[in-house]
Amino acid sequence: MMNQEQIKAIIPHRDPFLLVDEILELDENRVVGLKHVTGQEDFFRGHFPGAPVMPGVLILEAIAQAGAVCILSKPEFRGKLAYFGGMEKVRFRKPVFPGCDLTLQMELTKSRGRIGFGLGKAYVGTQLMAQAEMSFAVMDRPEA
Repeated sequence: MMNQEQIKAIIPHRDPFLLVDEILELDENRVVGLKHVTGQEDFFRGHFPGAPVMPGVLILEAIAQAGAVCILSKPEFRGKLAYFGGMEKVRFRKPVFPGCDLTLQMELTKSRGRIGFGLGKAYVGTQLMAQAEMSFAVMDRPEA
């Protein structure tokens, strides 16, 4: 549905910190994205040499980036930025290793103006790897 170039037209993240490769599904309050965990990502050099594991905080960041695509695709938020507001009920279920395709899901559960909440989950196949309740704020881009 959406490749990485199209994603980059919506969110400001760039290599090496763009953690969404594709958007598979997108509607008003839900998004499904994909991160191909190749093992070539820079963070694997130090996490952990000889036993690489994707850092949990980067799994959460990948979920949030997919969520940002959903939020910033709305006509009223185009051209703006989405910032983390907070996270609750964070759970890491299983480690994510190189070679995995990480499916990223975000369902927006509540919003009021520029503030919103969502439930994010990451899967490898049907196995839940991580989940969190996230809040966000949509802001204008700073003047350059």
